[in-house]
Amino acid sequence: MGGCFSPLLLPKKGFQVPYHLATVQSFGPSKTLEMVLTTDPEPVWDKAVDVPEEWIQSVDDNVFAKLPFGSQVKGIFPHGASYWTRTAEIQTEQTNGTLLSFFLKVTQNDIGKSMVSGEYASMKALHDTLATITPIPVAWGTYAADANVHFFLCGFVDMTDDLPDSQLLGASLAELHKRGLSTNGKYGFPVPTLQGTIPQYTDWCDSWEDFFSNSIRRVMEYEEKSQGPDPEAQKLCEAILSKVVPRLLRPLETGGRKIQPRLVHGDIWDGNVSTDVTTNELVIFDATCIYAHNERKSAIKSNKNVLTTLVELAPLRPVRHRMGKQYINAYFKHFPISDPKEDQDDRNALYCLCVDVMRTLVAKYADGYEGWAKARGEKVVVG
Repeated sequence: MGGCFSPLLLPKKGFQVPYHLATVQSFGPSKTLEMVLTTDPEPVWDKAVDVPEEWIQSVDDNVFAKLPFGSQVKGIFPHGASYWTRTAEIQTEQTNGTLLSFFLKVTQNDIGKSMVSGEYASMKALHDTLATITPIPVAWGTYAADANVHFFLCGFVDMTDDLPDSQLLGASLAELHKRGLSTNGKYGFPVPTLQGTIPQYTDWCDSWEDFFSNSIRRVMEYEEKSQGPDPEAQKLCEAILSKVVPRLLRPLETGGRKIQPRLVHGDIWDGNVSTDVTTNELVIFDATCIYAHNERKSAIKSNKNVLTTLVELAPLRPVRHRMGKQYINAYFKHFPISDPKEDQDDRNALYCLCVDVMRTLVAKYADGYEGWAKARGEKVVVG
C-alpha cells in the first residue's frame, strides 16, 4: 500500500511496520516484495508472518469450491510477501487442458476476515467498472478446515518489475474515475475496507468535507488509543479540522462548484501497480476502495507516527516513491483539476499530511474558509 508511513497500533519503540507496505503481494514471480521500510531509513524484512504457513501448503475445500468447475489442482506454491497474510499461487488444469493459475491470500481472526472481504469488494468494484486493469476477483471466504482462517482469491497475473507508463496509468485512472460514480451520490463505501489492519472510515456522507473530516477524526482516535495523546498533534489536528479542511474542501462544493464521489482504488503507489508480462498492459491490485474526491489520498504524521485515512493521487507526492509528479501531471491531462484549480497542490498536500505540512497549512490558512470567501466576495456557507 502507498501513502505516508504509518506504524499505527504498534509500540512506539522497537520494530515498526508502515502499514501501507504491509499487505503488498505479488501476482507474478518477478514482482515479489523483498523488504518493507520502517521509520528508520534502513530496509528490513525480519518479522514472522502472523499466519501459519500450513494454510498455503494445500488447497482448502472451500477455496477449491471457488475454482472453475472441473479444475484439477496441479500445485500450490508460496508467492509474494506480506506481514499479516500468507500468499500463494494455485496452479490448475482446466477441463479443456489449459493451465490456469490463481492468486490466494490467507488471513486469520476477525480483522483478517474484514481485510479479505473488503479487498474482494474493492477489487470487484474496480473490475466491474474497468475490467482491463485488474486481476479477476474470484471470491473471498472462510476455510473449511478452520473457521478462524479466511481467504481472498483472484486471477493470477504474471508481472514485470517495471512501472507502468505514466500516460497509460494517468489515462486509465481517469477512465476509472469517470465511469465509477457513486450510485447513491454519497461519499463512502458499502462495506468496511482496511488500510493494513486499520479499518478506514466508510460511512456514507453527503459532502466530501464531512467525509474527510470524519476520516481524520477516526484515525486520530486509533492513534491516541495506540500511542497515547500527543499535544502537538492534537492542536494541529484541531486547526486542520477547523481552518484548513473547510478552506480547501468547502470551496469544492460551494459557489456553484461541484464534485462527485467517484470510485478510487484508495492506495495507488508503485507497490500496487505493475505491468502484465503477457499483454504489457497496466495492472492495479491490493485495493481499499471508497467513493471519494478523485484527487485524494491522505495521511497525518504525528512526530514519527502517521495517521492514515485515504485516496488516489496523494501517494504519488512523497519523493521516496518511484512514481512522482509526472504521473500526477499525466492524470490531469485526462481528468480536469477540480475548481478552485489554484488550490490543487495544497489539496494534494492536505491529502498526504505530515507534521511539517500541517504546520505550513495551518499558518497559511489561518483565516480559514470564511476569510477566503469574504475576500472573494462569495457568500459564506456554513458547514
